[in-house]
Amino acid sequence: MRACIRFLLVALVLFTSTALARLPAHAAGNEVVGKTIESIIINGESNIGSLDDDDRLIQVFTYYSDRSFKPIWVRDNGMKSKGKVLLNFLSEIENHGLREFKYRIVDIGALVGDPHPRALAELEMLLTSAFIDLARDLTRGRVSPNEVTKQNDISVRELGAAYLLDGAEKVDDLQPYLKSLMPQDKRYHRLVAKLKEYRAIAAAGGWTSIPPGKALKPGAKDVRLPLLREFLVTTGDMDAAKRPVDDRYDEVTIAAVKKFQRRHGLTDDGVVGPTTLQQINVPTTKRIRQLEVNLERRRWLDREPGGFYVFANLADQELKVVKQGKTIHTARIVVGKTYHKTPVFTEEMTYLVINPYWNVPSSIANKEYLPKLRKDPGYLQRQGIRVLDKSGKAVNPYSVNWSAMGRMPYRLRQDTGDKNALGRIKFMFPNKYNVYIHDTPSKSLFKKDLRVFSHGCMRVENPTRLAEVILGGQGWNLDRINGQIASGKRRIVKLKQKVPVYVTYITAWVNKDGSANFRRDVYGRDETLAEHLLTGGRFAEADNH
Repeated sequence: MRACIRFLLVALVLFTSTALARLPAHAAGNEVVGKTIESIIINGESNIGSLDDDDRLIQVFTYYSDRSFKPIWVRDNGMKSKGKVLLNFLSEIENHGLREFKYRIVDIGALVGDPHPRALAELEMLLTSAFIDLARDLTRGRVSPNEVTKQNDISVRELGAAYLLDGAEKVDDLQPYLKSLMPQDKRYHRLVAKLKEYRAIAAAGGWTSIPPGKALKPGAKDVRLPLLREFLVTTGDMDAAKRPVDDRYDEVTIAAVKKFQRRHGLTDDGVVGPTTLQQINVPTTKRIRQLEVNLERRRWLDREPGGFYVFANLADQELKVVKQGKTIHTARIVVGKTYHKTPVFTEEMTYLVINPYWNVPSSIANKEYLPKLRKDPGYLQRQGIRVLDKSGKAVNPYSVNWSAMGRMPYRLRQDTGDKNALGRIKFMFPNKYNVYIHDTPSKSLFKKDLRVFSHGCMRVENPTRLAEVILGGQGWNLDRINGQIASGKRRIVKLKQKVPVYVTYITAWVNKDGSANFRRDVYGRDETLAEHLLTGGRFAEADNH
């Protein structure tokens, strides 16, 4: 098959060459380098791969033959300005969390300045290969999200080599075109700037770890205070000009610690206990890796999230409603336990249910409720959960020999009310995971730093306020919502306009004021993604055969 493809490609090249021969001499332009490129392609001497290994090159070679082998990046007397812009951009690519070696910058550099036509032709091929890899990495990410974990249900855009090359060739200024390929979200560019800053900190030796000891509380004396203050100055949490020099844990240092705690999603009590100390002692290199993996996640995200959407960050356990680029509502959420991880996906919210029933999932019915029914047939009744047969008829739980049941043969449904596991409101965006946002009777969980307690769904704080924001354009104010709740009647409210819901996992971001925020990798997804970025993943295998 590949031999046939090679034959067809060579035939296409020869046909184009014959057609070129009929054109006036001045029409071809860049004749010497163009002829050398033609020779390289026909003779299978390309330095960017072989057709026997990489069918992607069919697009590249066909593109060159269609344009009479006219180079994009070089001319007979050296590199074009377009090639210089690309090479300069590649020299900064590490700040995007990408790796220079992938784009063969060393090989490119060895050819720069060599006036020989063969060297120029090989330079053209290497720059083309580097550009395609770079463009694809910026538009879709370095690795396939679904290959990293099956819990990443993300579709990324695929752009063909010929399409990308055509775009680069047509523009007069390559710089804006390169910028258009990367995420346009300012959050991405703030991460790029912060990664550069943290690399400079690492190059200067990074920060020193703080030795373990008793919890550091306001007013206490501690020999570790100079180290702590040095760390807080390095991370930008303390003004170097205002750094205290005494041996007492003072208000200035406490304020800086609180700022650090807020940036890391911790309770800002100013106490340097085990959890805060653990986050302080995360090495600079690990923070850099955290920034890199989150740049990759930003490249996976939708380029056009829409004017009104919900953004739920599982790592932060927080939800935001965004309208025209501005956050108009935030709320804490409880997410899936580490063995019931909430997946990453995007769907559209289509309706809300006020005073919902809870149809107990079969997994919970079998694993959790059936063992309890064997011990106490009245357990479910006290929770307001009905036992229903296939026709929907209620079954008396005391009439069933639960001890003889290997699996739950009935459907379990919890009535509306204060005990309902879904609370008083659920926000529905139908998806294959049966994951949605809902209220909860367990309000105390929202006070915790880590809120990883659910079976996969997202429990939201202050659901009536969220409902008011979502239904604001449909005549549902807070009084009406509360009135419907008070009625105790179940009601479905359809949305006039579907609302995109982005369920994400972001463990590092940078605020508008330049402060870096980090969250604990509760699901272990940072390390998994970092490993895939190191080894390349499916995208790299497909692109570099």
